[in-house]
Amino acid sequence: MNSVFLAFSVWKFRDELLSGIGVTLLISASAVILGSTIGLFVVIMHMSKKKAVNAIATTYVEILRGTPLIVQLEFVYFAVPIILQTIIAWFGKTVDINIPAITSGIIAVAINSSAYVSEAIRAGFNSVDSGQTEAARSLGLPNKVSLRYVIIPQALKNIWPALGNEFVALIKESSIVLIIGAPDIMYQINNLRAVTFSAVEPLTLSAVIYFALTYSLTRAMKHFEKRMQHD
Repeated sequence: MNSVFLAFSVWKFRDELLSGIGVTLLISASAVILGSTIGLFVVIMHMSKKKAVNAIATTYVEILRGTPLIVQLEFVYFAVPIILQTIIAWFGKTVDINIPAITSGIIAVAINSSAYVSEAIRAGFNSVDSGQTEAARSLGLPNKVSLRYVIIPQALKNIWPALGNEFVALIKESSIVLIIGAPDIMYQINNLRAVTFSAVEPLTLSAVIYFALTYSLTRAMKHFEKRMQHD
C-alpha cells in the first residue's frame, strides 16, 4: 500500500472518522447513563421484601448476563419492531415501525450494561456499614430519605470505579453496532478499508483510536476517583 495514498485517504475520510468517534461516544455515554438508571431500579427491586419482585429482578439479570450482546442487539433491531407491529395490529391498525440503528444500539447496549451495573451497585450498597442504616433509622428518617442522603452518597465512592470501568468497556463493546449499520468507528474504518483495499493500516488506525479514547477516559475516571476519596 502506497503510504502517500493511504495518508491522503485517511485525511479525505477525516470527517467520517470524527463522525464515527462521535457516534461511538454517543452510544457509550447514553448506554452507561440509561444502563445505570435501569440498574438502580433493578437493585431496588432486588431489595424488595416481595419475593415476586425480587424474582423478576433476578431473572432479568440472569437472562441478560446469560445471552450474547449480539443476540440482544439484533432482537432490539429486528424483532422488537415486528412485535410492536403485531400488538398494534390487534387493535386494527397498521403501522410501519423501524428503530434506527443508533437508537437500537443505545437501547441494546444499555439494557445489557444494566445487568452488570446493577451487580456493581448492589456490591456498593453492601459495602456501606450497616451502622449507617441503623443510625438513619434511629433518627427517624424514612427508607427513601436514608437511601438518598445516607446510603447512596457513601456507596457512590465504591461504585464509581466500577462505573468507570463499565464506560470504558462499553466504548469497546459498542463496536458491535457495526452489524446493524450504525455509523460508528468500525463502520467508518470498514469504509476506509474498501477505498484503500488494505486491512492492516485501517485496522491499526482503529486500534489507535480506541486506545486513545479508553486511555483518556481511564485517566479522567482515576482523577475523579481520587477527588471523591479526598472529599
